[in-house]
Amino acid sequence: MGERKGYIEKISGTVVIARGIKDARIGEVVYVGYEGLIGEVVRVTQDSFVIQVYENTSGLSPGEPVYGTGKLLCAELGPGLMTTIFDGIQRPLYEILRRAGPFVRRGIRLNALPRDRKWYFKPLVKIGDIVSEGDIVGVVQETPLIEHRIMVPPGIKGEVVKVEEGEMTVNEDVVILRTKDSKEIGIKMLQEWPVRMPRPCRERLTSEVPLIVGQRVIDTFFPVAKGGAACIPGGFGTGKTVTLQKIAMYSDSEIVIYIGCGERGNEIAELLKEFPRLHDAKSGRPIIERSIIIANTSNMPVSAREASIYMGVTMAEYYRDMGYHVTLIADSTSRWAEALREISGRLGEMPVERGYPAYLPDRLAEFYERAGRVLCLGKPEREGSLTILGAVSPPGGDFNEPVTIHTLRFVGAMWALDPDLAYRRHFPAINWNISFSQYVDIIERWWTKHVAKDFPEYRRRALRLLVVSSEIEAIASIVGESALPDDQRLILLVAEILKEGYLRQTAMEGEDVFCPLNKQYLMLKTIMDFFDKAYKLIRHNVSIEEIANIPEVFEMIRVKERPFEEVKKLYSKLMKRLKDIAIKYNVSLEG
Repeated sequence: MGERKGYIEKISGTVVIARGIKDARIGEVVYVGYEGLIGEVVRVTQDSFVIQVYENTSGLSPGEPVYGTGKLLCAELGPGLMTTIFDGIQRPLYEILRRAGPFVRRGIRLNALPRDRKWYFKPLVKIGDIVSEGDIVGVVQETPLIEHRIMVPPGIKGEVVKVEEGEMTVNEDVVILRTKDSKEIGIKMLQEWPVRMPRPCRERLTSEVPLIVGQRVIDTFFPVAKGGAACIPGGFGTGKTVTLQKIAMYSDSEIVIYIGCGERGNEIAELLKEFPRLHDAKSGRPIIERSIIIANTSNMPVSAREASIYMGVTMAEYYRDMGYHVTLIADSTSRWAEALREISGRLGEMPVERGYPAYLPDRLAEFYERAGRVLCLGKPEREGSLTILGAVSPPGGDFNEPVTIHTLRFVGAMWALDPDLAYRRHFPAINWNISFSQYVDIIERWWTKHVAKDFPEYRRRALRLLVVSSEIEAIASIVGESALPDDQRLILLVAEILKEGYLRQTAMEGEDVFCPLNKQYLMLKTIMDFFDKAYKLIRHNVSIEEIANIPEVFEMIRVKERPFEEVKKLYSKLMKRLKDIAIKYNVSLEG
């Protein structure tokens, strides 16, 4: 295992104190005990060092050897990541299943990428070309959906002296460069990158394009930009995992990386069942062909949760640097924070609120700030983005606990899940009164250009109507709805149509699982135009009962389950009904 050898002095759960390796450094990967358990050095003192072990330490005893590798915890990057399911430290689970059975055996060490599989490398450079960091030297068709672009690693520049096309493994040199000092450097399809270090880019850009997820409450009212960050806090059973899984399945991301961090195994099992079965809307191919899954479930080692988040975001940055739009889903960051808390407690660090370490905000900031839309290094010039969506599981649904509070400092959107909505089977159970998005102002320009000029105005008015209806509902609960004036009863009626016909969607299958933007716009226009014209009729003494009894009013709730053309027909029929009433009462609906 190597010459740098120490020994275990003390064991506290997954934290091991060792001695004997004088040059141990923070972040170094070590192998602990006779079984060679994988760990990482997290603290160094004058005569000892502390290891965070990423596996179960049962049966480990003082005096067993510790071997230093001299390497930081790195992610293996290259063709073969797509469609793969890894554990928290990037061991491929299917390969473990094949070799060792259904349980992850302690001390098992596997390459993340298979060394014997061959990929067809197609070069994009020729002998004599000068290339530098980030330049794309060739491509590999990783899956039918993803073209894997082989890039020059950061910090390397030179002249191409050899390039080959054909079937090669990830460990073979596909391009050889000669540097200024006449050294020859081989470029392989396989790269390694320390997971705790953000990958470099040429320039960070503003996030201006929305991530289209197909959920109306998100796309219309609380959008997130590509390259942005959002959190979805909610108590047990409010639908965090289902909502994030639907985003992973149906959003317009080019690549999805899903981290199951401390969640239940059956939820990940459902994800693994759904992804190969569901097909990408544009290509018709299985969604798994553009996805990577990291499964570090609640029955897996707690300390590996901490590494799984960094492992996932490093792989996401790698594909971002190729020029792809990547979405990283972390479910859930609360379980990650709990792992930090447990490790911190075993290290004897001073806790702060609810036992979390004082550096919890710093760790959350380090994670979320790796989101962004960037101008990538190298040629050809390209843009990529990394959008981070993090679930938060506050105990008892208390949004005032530390993980939720600190997360809100670093994200641009919050989709707050409401248990009352969840128990009424309202999906997604996002509370429109307390959720927010800071991306609306910049995304409005995109809406105006690509959807409709008046879409932002319809959005603002609909959200305002929902807020006003909440105030009227409080009054109605005291005096009764029938005692309210007709204009307020109309607001309650339209708010109910918005809630049931617009904000509520089907969770599982059918026409309403994903709603494109043009349909969202027309549905919202139908509801708000109905409100405007009905309000004028009520102002001219037309009764609310006559308006509410129009058959098309009920259809506004049901039309979400039908194709776009049906929405257009409903709009025409509804406007004609209102016009007929206006003629009957000699009311002008114009202006």
